[in-house]
Amino acid sequence: MRSFTRSTADEGGASVDNASFEKGISIFSKAGILAPLRKTGTSATTVTRTIKASTQQLYRRYVLELIFQEKELPPSKDGRHIPLRPHHDKPLIDERRGSAYIPNTIRTSRYTVYDFLPKQLFFQFSRLANFYFLCVGVPQTIPGVSTTGNFTTIIPLLFFVFLTVVKEGYDDWKRHRLDKVENARSATVLRPTGHGDSRQDWRTGFGSRRTKDKDTVAVEEVMPDSDYQWHATQWKELKVGDVIKLSRDEDVPADIVLLYADGENGMAYIETMALDGETNLKNKQVSKALQRCNTIQGIANCQAEFVVEDPNPDLYRFDGRVTVDGETLPLTLNEVVYRGCTLRNTTCAIGMVINTGEECKLRRNANRHPKAKKPAMEKIANRIVISLVVVVISLSVGCSIGYLIWKNAYEHKAWYLEHLGVDFEDIIIGFFIQFNNIIPLALYVSLEIVKLGQMWMLNSDLEMYDKVSDTPAKCNTNTILENLGQIGYVFSDKTGTLTENVMKFRKMSIAGTTWLHEMDILKEQEEQGLAQTKTKGKEVNFMLEPTAEIDNTLTKTTTAVSVRSPNPRRSSSQWRSTGRPDHVQPEVTTEDLLEYIRLRPKAPFSRKAVQYLLAMALCHTCLPEIRDGEIEFQAASPDELALVKAAQELGFLVVQRSSQSVTLRISRGDGTELERTYQILDVIEFSSKRKRMSIIVRCPDERIWLITKGADSVILPRLRMAQLATQKANEVRKSLEVEHEMQRRSEAREPRNSFGGRPSLTIRRSIHFARQNSVAGPSKRPITNRSKSFEVGRMSLSAPENRLRPHVTVRTASYDVPYEDAVAASVSDKFAFLDDPSVCDEGAIFTRCFKHIDDFATEGLRTLLFAQRFLSESEYNTWKKFYHDAETSLVGRQERIEAAGELVEQTLDLIGATAIEDKLQKGVPETIERLRRANIKIWMLTGDKRETAITIAHSARLCRPTSDIYILDTTKGNLEGQIMDIVDELNIRAETMATAIPNHTVVVIDGHTLAALHEPETHGNAKELFYSLIPTIDSVICCRASPAQKASLVTAIRNHSHQANITNNKSFLAYLVTPKRTPPLTLAIGDGANDLAMLSAAHVGVGISGREGLQAARVADYAVAKFRFLSRLLLVHGRWNYARTSKFIVATFWKEMFFYLPTELYQRYTGYTGTSLYESWSLTVLNTLFTSLCVIVPGVWEQDLSAETLMAVPELYVWGQRDGGLNLRKYLGWMVAAVAQGVVVWWMCWGLYGGIAVQDNGLFAVGNLVFTVAIVWTNLKLLILDTHHKTGIILGAFGITFAGWWVWQIFLAGAYAPGVWPYAVRGGFFSSFGPDPAWWVALCAAVGLLTAVELGYKSTKRNLIISGLWRLGWRRWMQWETWKGLLAIGRGGAARGAGPMWAWDEAGGEGRNVEEWDVELWQALEREQTVRETLKGMGRVGHEGDGPEPEEISKEEEDNEKNRVEESPTTDCEGQNGPAVVESLQISK
Repeated sequence: MRSFTRSTADEGGASVDNASFEKGISIFSKAGILAPLRKTGTSATTVTRTIKASTQQLYRRYVLELIFQEKELPPSKDGRHIPLRPHHDKPLIDERRGSAYIPNTIRTSRYTVYDFLPKQLFFQFSRLANFYFLCVGVPQTIPGVSTTGNFTTIIPLLFFVFLTVVKEGYDDWKRHRLDKVENARSATVLRPTGHGDSRQDWRTGFGSRRTKDKDTVAVEEVMPDSDYQWHATQWKELKVGDVIKLSRDEDVPADIVLLYADGENGMAYIETMALDGETNLKNKQVSKALQRCNTIQGIANCQAEFVVEDPNPDLYRFDGRVTVDGETLPLTLNEVVYRGCTLRNTTCAIGMVINTGEECKLRRNANRHPKAKKPAMEKIANRIVISLVVVVISLSVGCSIGYLIWKNAYEHKAWYLEHLGVDFEDIIIGFFIQFNNIIPLALYVSLEIVKLGQMWMLNSDLEMYDKVSDTPAKCNTNTILENLGQIGYVFSDKTGTLTENVMKFRKMSIAGTTWLHEMDILKEQEEQGLAQTKTKGKEVNFMLEPTAEIDNTLTKTTTAVSVRSPNPRRSSSQWRSTGRPDHVQPEVTTEDLLEYIRLRPKAPFSRKAVQYLLAMALCHTCLPEIRDGEIEFQAASPDELALVKAAQELGFLVVQRSSQSVTLRISRGDGTELERTYQILDVIEFSSKRKRMSIIVRCPDERIWLITKGADSVILPRLRMAQLATQKANEVRKSLEVEHEMQRRSEAREPRNSFGGRPSLTIRRSIHFARQNSVAGPSKRPITNRSKSFEVGRMSLSAPENRLRPHVTVRTASYDVPYEDAVAASVSDKFAFLDDPSVCDEGAIFTRCFKHIDDFATEGLRTLLFAQRFLSESEYNTWKKFYHDAETSLVGRQERIEAAGELVEQTLDLIGATAIEDKLQKGVPETIERLRRANIKIWMLTGDKRETAITIAHSARLCRPTSDIYILDTTKGNLEGQIMDIVDELNIRAETMATAIPNHTVVVIDGHTLAALHEPETHGNAKELFYSLIPTIDSVICCRASPAQKASLVTAIRNHSHQANITNNKSFLAYLVTPKRTPPLTLAIGDGANDLAMLSAAHVGVGISGREGLQAARVADYAVAKFRFLSRLLLVHGRWNYARTSKFIVATFWKEMFFYLPTELYQRYTGYTGTSLYESWSLTVLNTLFTSLCVIVPGVWEQDLSAETLMAVPELYVWGQRDGGLNLRKYLGWMVAAVAQGVVVWWMCWGLYGGIAVQDNGLFAVGNLVFTVAIVWTNLKLLILDTHHKTGIILGAFGITFAGWWVWQIFLAGAYAPGVWPYAVRGGFFSSFGPDPAWWVALCAAVGLLTAVELGYKSTKRNLIISGLWRLGWRRWMQWETWKGLLAIGRGGAARGAGPMWAWDEAGGEGRNVEEWDVELWQALEREQTVRETLKGMGRVGHEGDGPEPEEISKEEEDNEKNRVEESPTTDCEGQNGPAVVESLQISK
């Protein structure tokens, strides 16, 4: 871990000069970081930003301020002035508005009744296709202009827009309902007696509690001769200046100033998890000026005047003052409680409201009224629409010019057309209206239907159903489903998202030895029935007899501890680290520790262990409470709770604690219990600056004992042997750096994929052409059976590090021999390491302890050091006087207390180290690893402190043991210099290891530093350098970040990720067909109200129904129960939905181009007069009845690859990131195919039937033939030939459409009115063209030719892909060496890479990475049973227990299936006479 600080000694602390900045720019240029910026051009960027800023300014001035009256309020002159009164008869006036303060209502919905329709109309017609049809539909309503009717475009358009608006309105109405529930919550407010509906409670005093139903029952206090009492009201009724009362575990309804708290010394404990994500309780204390506000009468008599700051989003600072009786005291963050917090461990608290509604800190940090999100693919679709508009215009102009040519050549000669000429303007408009359907009108409506089906598929996925909480996945926003397949950044909250917010004591280091604590795991397994045996352990009595030495014992009293007797045969550990699952765990546990203490109570190690356990039980601030007959602890920190519970499990139970004493209950072996009371003299509280806490107690033997616990960085310099400890710490650090560097170099030699990550699979394949039964004789190369072409034996179903050891053994004594004899026989070997003299060697203890701390940290465990010293009476009294003066000081109180603590916390003796596990949710490390392999960068944004965030990052494998961690800290110097130092470090590594893969890098930044980036006058160009550096970093950890900072960071990454990905060495043609890729999309995931702004700012927001409530799950675009489901949501549903939507778009445009091209070709035979080839009724229902299912059904049910493959090989996700499904090249390919197929259909129908028609040579017969071919071919291609996952639904859709077309033919023949102009429809199918064989021959010939060409192309492409020749490139195919090598292989000669032929790796260079293999190859792999089962096993890692129970397969069925798979491919190969493509693939994990 590195914290870079640039020296500013020669710069006087100022920012770096221009030369330094130019150096930074050159460094970034070498690293390739600023290359995208250089390509775009500074001037172009400046112009774009200027235009954007001007547009935003005009929008704000004329739209927001003028129309919607949303003006920015000026700051007040001297803050808000709020008098303290029990009740205000008139609302207080806001100086900035000149009216009353805003009500306490919030709104998370996007629209109001007034702006819904204008905003929706603007949003709908900002979609390019809708705007295009509006421009076409309006002139079409003019009589005499359109040849296809006056309202055929505008009415369907308005109907489709109406449906979309109704759907959006319904979604926003649901948000309004949630807001209504939030605003109607109950609060207790002070009101005049007789005001409203109040309900009397028999309790009196501020300590009374509400009943269980908080929303219906109010608590009141009626004082004699008092005019005020407590009333129940709704949150929305609260106003600034109201006095409210809070009960325990009640949420705070608005920002308040504390007036009273019934905690010790006016203290209230507040949980801010929903506000900033922190799990530790905050101490809030009433200002000394408000001490009299402990009764209603006291509040009424206290004429206090508050002056507080204007509403702002800063969560970590508050400025204000309170004046009482002429005395003014400051108000800080310590006296203010914000909305969203929860009162904990405090029976009652009273406060005065200072901010309400949208002006609360929580709402100021929220992304209020976010805009509707659009899919990223819509930009590509818009470009396609623009290109098709150009096509429509070209066709219209071309046909119009054709009409002019025909008019000059023929029309003036035809006497029957005299005086019937048409103006050129009318001709071109008529053709434009006729061909406008090339852009399908129902595109967005059909797409909405597809997305509804995709949403239903996602919601019904049992693999994302959480059985524990009975929560399925839920899609709240179905308009951006395809965005799930193009995510490049994931921004994750920590508490409740990655972790369960449950701390467990896991390891301890005592005297250089480490012990594993897993009593909780064994207890859980026994309760769940997971242990193999359930033998009840015996009670074993042993005596803890500390010696009288002052430095080794605390009491001369003999105590007894009861533990279960361990099994002499040590079983394997049941716990595995999530950060380092392959790390070997200690072979001894805390149960073994207690056994050793019992056997050898006077041993030096036993005395140190007893001291360690007592320190755990004493050094904390937990308060025990008895609930339902059991002791529960109320702790300000979950870490302290874990330590106290571990001490309880080890026999030291805290039964009582006050500000003066703490009582421990130590269990005796005979069933009795012994209590010992320790007098608490002083507690020096923990703070973020001190990073430690200390407690001074008087032991039962009257000695004074100081116990300190804290971070290793602050404990180490305060040890008695600090110089030796520092020396050993440096030695350990250097040794670890050498180990990490060796590990990094080893990892750098491992195979990597195309984006630098470790591949999920390493696939090696070879290719040769085998000719069997040829004229030249059999090939000397042995024939490779298909069944043996996939060697997967070395690929395990799940990595060993992801599995716990399978056997669970409960330690128990053997009953065959006396227990004493059994222990005596084994204890000498079992605890032999404790007899080593190094256990008492301080140097060896320091070395081992620091090594343990590093191991704990890399395993993702939170570490603390315990140290102690004994104080003499005189030494304590001298210090106590100094500390008392600091406590009572009115100026610099906190600083003086910290200075006093510094005096006594010196010359400490090391007790040991603890390791606490912040339990992750199931599957979190595996999910993060999958996402990283999918080329997704994962950021962790949290409000917790830096050390906690880094620890969780290691535990979740966001950081690796060998990761380079760079810390940016504004308190350590100029940020611009720190960033340049990071770049220097990265460049040095790149130069020294040019051929190796760069190491995994992590940047850590806090909220204060993030805010400093936006101060150019202080830190220069640090902001631009930071956002240019970030894309080259693998992961980022942002700690101490407010909700607003989280949202701004997500927004900044969205804006800075829009960089061009085009290299300069591409030809002009390549530039045209290879446009800019879609920038990586952002996804935010969280579970609390503090994450709402971040979820709204990202392209995709995912909420988790976690411990912080359901706010995020209700508001987010998608909701899942656990973080592990995110991998399936992205890798499976994201890939499927992106592929489905891409296919839907190109297929929709393809079928329209294919249908209308014959109409354009037909115009030459009508004098370009605009006569339609198709009959109008059929044309009207074309997209509704006959070509809707062929794009909608695959858009919902198609699966190009199985879910097992996508989960096992996350690298396949990059296909969507690289616009593999929809890009200009693919679109042009489909359009060229549509043109070619349309030409073929027209000329075959015209040539085979139009010229030789026997019974009907009218227009309807030919047009109906072309229409029938188009219907059959469209459905056959899209539903049968191009669909990989053919289910009954797919085949049923084809059958329905195919049969429905012939039913429609019968309907037309009978329903059409008699007539012959221009379409003779009546009875034509039965009497004219229907019985004509030529019509059917032309139909079958056209469809057959298209099918043959399509199948031939697909077969050739598949064989070339499997053989690795598909990506060879046309230039390589033009070289003789390529054909020479192929001929050599065909003759049985050279194999892969032999002779002068092209090298395999060079020819299929992209094929070396599994993510760049074509989908056809993966589809071929999935057909192999062995490969399919292996991929399925790999995909289940991290998701064990999710989804439906697998069906059991008998051993006989499994063997039969295996034999069938091995035998069937051999039969297929033996019958071939021509050259057969034979592949050999070897897969290993």
